[in-house]
Amino acid sequence: MANILVTGSNSGFGRLTSLTLARRGHQVVATMRTPSKGDELRDISSDEKLDIEVRALDVNDPLSVLAGIGEPLNVDVLINNAGFEVEGAIEQIDDDHMWRQLDTNVMGPLRTMRAVVPAWLSRRSGVIVNVSSIAGRVGAPYMGAYSASKFALEAMSESLHFEVAQRGIRVHLIEPGRFATNFGDNREHPDGWAGSQQEQRAAAFRVASTGIGSGGEPADPQEVADAIARAATDPSTPFRNLVGDDAKLIDGLKSSMAFEEFESTIRSALDWHD
Repeated sequence: MANILVTGSNSGFGRLTSLTLARRGHQVVATMRTPSKGDELRDISSDEKLDIEVRALDVNDPLSVLAGIGEPLNVDVLINNAGFEVEGAIEQIDDDHMWRQLDTNVMGPLRTMRAVVPAWLSRRSGVIVNVSSIAGRVGAPYMGAYSASKFALEAMSESLHFEVAQRGIRVHLIEPGRFATNFGDNREHPDGWAGSQQEQRAAAFRVASTGIGSGGEPADPQEVADAIARAATDPSTPFRNLVGDDAKLIDGLKSSMAFEEFESTIRSALDWHD
C-alpha cells in the first residue's frame, strides 16, 4: 500500500486515477485548486469507504504547493496531472496566455517535483508520474501553446530520470491521445479567436481527427487511469507510456518516416488540405 498524491483531481483523469488507486487499497491525497469541487469525489469515497483525502493544492502557487504536499517523506508517489489547454493559432497567442499555459503545465510539475525530490533522494525511493499527451510528441495545428508545454514537460521528465534513476527514484510519462473527458471545458482562447477563420479550421481539424486509430468516438478514460496506476505501482513500467490507439498510431507514424512524409500522410488520412 502506497501513499499517493494526485494533482488536478476534481475531474477527468485525476479523479478517475484517485478512485482507481484508492479502490486498489492505496491511500490517496486528491488535490485540487478549489476543494469544494471535490464534493462528488468525497461522496464516492464515503459511499465506498475509500481512503481518499481531498486537499487544496494550486500548482501555480509555490506556497500552496508546499502546504498541499506537506511532509514529502509521507508521500510515496507523486502524480502530476493538473493542466489545461490554450487553443489558438500561433500568431494569436498573447504573452499572458502563453505564460499561464507554461506556468500550469510546466512550472506546476516543476514546483511539485522540487518539493519532494531532495527528501526522496535521501530516502532513496519515490515515484513521479507526469501526465503528458500525444501533443508532447507531435505538434498539432492550433495546439502550439499546449504542445510547447507538453514537449517541455517531456524534456524535463527525461532529464530528471537521468538524474535520479540510479538513486532510487522512478520517473514515468503518460502520453494519452483523445479520450472522453471534460478536459475541453477548461480550454482557453486568445482575443479574436471567436468567429475567426482559425477557430473554424481548428474545429474542422478536431472533427477530422476524432476517432483516428479507433474509427469511432474518443476512448474510455479509464484506460488512462489504469496506465497511470500501473506506472505508480509497477516498477517494470517503461519510462514512456503511450495510451490510446490514436496516440500509438500517430507516434508510430512520426517515428518511422521523415517529417514531410508524415505531414503528407496525416493530411491525406484526415483529408485536411485547406
